[in-house]
Amino acid sequence: MNNVICRVAAMLLALGLSTEALAQERTAVRQGFELKSGSGRRVIVFRPKVSVGAQSTGGLFEPNAEWTELARRNMNAALAKQQASLGNTIVEAPDASGDQALLVEEYLNLFDAVSQAVVNYQFFVGNRLPTKKRDNKAGVFDWSLGEGVRDLPGARDADYALFIFNKDAYGSTGRKLLQIVAMLGPRIAVKAGEHKGGAGLVDLRTGDLLWLNADFAMGGDVREVDGAEKRVKQLLEGFPGSEATSAPAAVAAR
Repeated sequence: MNNVICRVAAMLLALGLSTEALAQERTAVRQGFELKSGSGRRVIVFRPKVSVGAQSTGGLFEPNAEWTELARRNMNAALAKQQASLGNTIVEAPDASGDQALLVEEYLNLFDAVSQAVVNYQFFVGNRLPTKKRDNKAGVFDWSLGEGVRDLPGARDADYALFIFNKDAYGSTGRKLLQIVAMLGPRIAVKAGEHKGGAGLVDLRTGDLLWLNADFAMGGDVREVDGAEKRVKQLLEGFPGSEATSAPAAVAAR
């Protein structure tokens, strides 16, 4: 019986683990970019893309609409409180509807995908693409969302855009039981829960990603006000020109 449990745990572990769980927090800045506090530059802030749910026994994400809405409200409020400390003129993106709303959603999803690609294929040593290995050695951070960002609502009146994504998957009872079984049987560590996010500054003329702070092991329960405030502070740590940033961050460790 114990052998069966061990085999099941190993199978579910293989399905549920990914290299993302091994990634650490990283911050990177595009070569030559610097944003000083009080420069007069305008940064448009789009409402964060927020997803909250449970992590199934096999590691799959099961969205929870109530948790997501609660977290979205908390994070929007926390972001509003942080704007005064970002060092330059911060403006909220105008309300969008119809095609414009769809365009914003598309770019939030694109930023999410690009951020995760940066973490997986440039920051995370084991997965680095050959070109990104060379980039890291040369101190190059070269990623883009494309020039289409110019068409986003409010883009013509700003210099940069701040995008944020956040995803929380709280470990289900089954996942936590698997964690225990895996430790007692094959003695393999199984992670219960996934808490990741990223914040990025994008040039609204070129679409270039100028600064990225990504963390796949974040703290704070975004369903709580205090937890959301902690999360937003983590996401904006090292933001160019902010009060807490004395110098531009370096490209991720090689």
